[in-house]
Amino acid sequence: MAALRSAPPRRPPALRRPRPLPLPLALLLLLLLLPLPAPSWGLGHPNELAFAVEPNDDIAVPGQPMVLGCKVEGSPPVQVSWRKNGAELPEGARSTLMANGSLLIHHFRLQEGGGPSDEGDYECVAQNRFGLLVSRKARIQAATMSDFHVHPQAVVGEEGGVARFQCQIHGLPKPLITWEKNRVPVDTDDERYTLLPKGVLQITGLRAEDSGVFHCVASNIASVRVSHGARLTVSGSGSGVYKEPTILVGPENLTLTVHQTAVLECVATGNPRPIVSWSRLDGRPIGVEGIQVLGTGNLIISDVSVQHSGVYVCAANRPGTRVRRTAQGRLVVQAPAEFVQHPQSISRPAGTTAMFTCQAQGEPPPHVTWLKNGQVLGPGGHVRLKNNNSTLSISGVGPEDEAIYQCVAENIAGSSQASARLTVLWAEGLPGPPRNVRAVSVSSTEVQVSWSEPLAHTKEIIGYVLHIRKAADSPKLEYQEAVSKSTFQHLVRDLEPSTAYSFYIKAYTPRGASLASVPTLASTLGEAPAPPPLSVRLLGSSSLQLLWKPWPRLAQHNGGFKLFYRPASAASFTGPILLPGTVSSYNLSQLGIVVGIHIGVTCIVFCVLFLLFGQRGRVLLCKDVENQLSPPQGPRSQRDPGILALNGVSRGEGGHLGRDAKELEQLFPLTGSPGQPGSKPTGLSASAPCEETQLSMVQLRDFNLVSGRMTEAKSPCAGPGPAPAPQDVGPGLLSEGQTAQPPAAPASQ
Repeated sequence: MAALRSAPPRRPPALRRPRPLPLPLALLLLLLLLPLPAPSWGLGHPNELAFAVEPNDDIAVPGQPMVLGCKVEGSPPVQVSWRKNGAELPEGARSTLMANGSLLIHHFRLQEGGGPSDEGDYECVAQNRFGLLVSRKARIQAATMSDFHVHPQAVVGEEGGVARFQCQIHGLPKPLITWEKNRVPVDTDDERYTLLPKGVLQITGLRAEDSGVFHCVASNIASVRVSHGARLTVSGSGSGVYKEPTILVGPENLTLTVHQTAVLECVATGNPRPIVSWSRLDGRPIGVEGIQVLGTGNLIISDVSVQHSGVYVCAANRPGTRVRRTAQGRLVVQAPAEFVQHPQSISRPAGTTAMFTCQAQGEPPPHVTWLKNGQVLGPGGHVRLKNNNSTLSISGVGPEDEAIYQCVAENIAGSSQASARLTVLWAEGLPGPPRNVRAVSVSSTEVQVSWSEPLAHTKEIIGYVLHIRKAADSPKLEYQEAVSKSTFQHLVRDLEPSTAYSFYIKAYTPRGASLASVPTLASTLGEAPAPPPLSVRLLGSSSLQLLWKPWPRLAQHNGGFKLFYRPASAASFTGPILLPGTVSSYNLSQLGIVVGIHIGVTCIVFCVLFLLFGQRGRVLLCKDVENQLSPPQGPRSQRDPGILALNGVSRGEGGHLGRDAKELEQLFPLTGSPGQPGSKPTGLSASAPCEETQLSMVQLRDFNLVSGRMTEAKSPCAGPGPAPAPQDVGPGLLSEGQTAQPPAAPASQ
């Protein structure tokens, strides 16, 4: 790990700050150095509007005048104005627009008693016939000086030891710190006295004559303040006593901006005197350029850059041994945004795409925004931002897109702007936009779009392009369909039901495209969704639960369900029961005994009808338990007709068993009654007397069959004829406007 060891202390000349000039003289020099206006805006200036001078962040003295610099170049005439905090700054008694474009504030003032303040973000605005340009933001703050929030404390030290005094105070600009001993400025030529810019005084190799009262003096353009006094007492020598190396004060975490000076403090004591060295935690070398060691171990890095960011380690080593103590601090260097690629001015034919690119760097990485003639430009319409806003794309450019476009990069350390101009070339003889664009919904997935020819220059038209997107979607999801030049209508297919779409059209010639037509909107028709799978769960002897999958889109369109049901022996339906589209289950109760077999009961019939959105099927539920406990006595085709069929029906005379009936036989094997030879075999017959009813297909889960000894068996399963469905809707739960269709016969197996 590379290390930097302490050198003989010396005072860097960069730390000595000159005395500030008197305010009237400084203001006079500033006015003299400001650029003078050119005799004419048009002489010696390029056509492109640009800033030769932009305002910078500054600190003003309350009650004193202040000038914000601005100089603009461009094709005349050029108008210059100013904004404060984004709003236009009117020229009045408190400020004056100078001839060169700079702004003079006569008497800078703070906010007092609810009155206005001159503090804020200022922008210089320039405009000519090609567009409008906005300068970078300049933050203007008033000079201030707070009271000391850390006063120096009394210190008692031994001869040959180290004493340290510290004071802290806030101010704008950053106060200059000096020290006084017994009301006399400290002798800075004494190398034992080290004054750090952050307000720390270190005294090494203490002597008896160093005793006294020390004061911290802070000054800036706003004020001068003096701290409380702190006494230094130097006692007798303790040089003969061994002391382990100790770091009294280590480096602090610092956050600076590039080109500032970093001061990393390290004060170590011990006997013998420890050797102080510096290194980076990541092992990278600290380097030598711009690096100084101040006093006995303070590290000074002047003109810091982003590469100086890192964790710095101060080590205090006992001479001739490996005994050491360490302390560390992190240095973060921020860099204001700056451009590595500027946008370039371009010219594009009407109807084509214009693209600007700018790339900026900084620490932290800057955020990029775009302005069009000084107004923030966001994505939408034919404007798109890509690659983290570094690329601006404008499709189908027209005369209204001619403007000055600015890329503004900004982070916490500062902002920068770069500009470019878009010129739209309009070829002579190009057709105008297509007229009378209409869009009419044809079905739930199709829209018919029609239009009329442009008014003029139609001979060179080679075709039309229809631009399509969902009205709620971003323009970047737009797609196009080409249409023949002789066709003035187009059927757009494969759209989504119940969805709004936006359409516009352009006419194309070999020399370019026309302007876009006026956009038009149309919504596709709705459609009844396909019925979801339905299942039934038995909750008890007289209740059950219907279950189906939820339909989010049905709820979005304010749709719902209608439920009808009836016993197999009843002629009319109960219902409708109206259910919102957000539900996916419903309980039916008080239906009578649903399932059950016990001694003395010869036959129980269970029939439930569920109709959901026109789903069509057949369920005949009828169960004959005759000879339940007897083994089958004959072929299946000769069994008794009085058996129950679930999810299936007999097909009539000479019919075959349905697929669902076979599934029922697998679930519930049919056996005859013992002890009754010659009894009629059980089974399914074409002459079964159970009625045939149109039903939704259901699956009964958790179905329990309780059996007992049968003393008598009968076949009373004949019910009434098929019951008619309700007249207002067809069988099933129908959406509004849907027409019921006759059920299809179940497939035979």
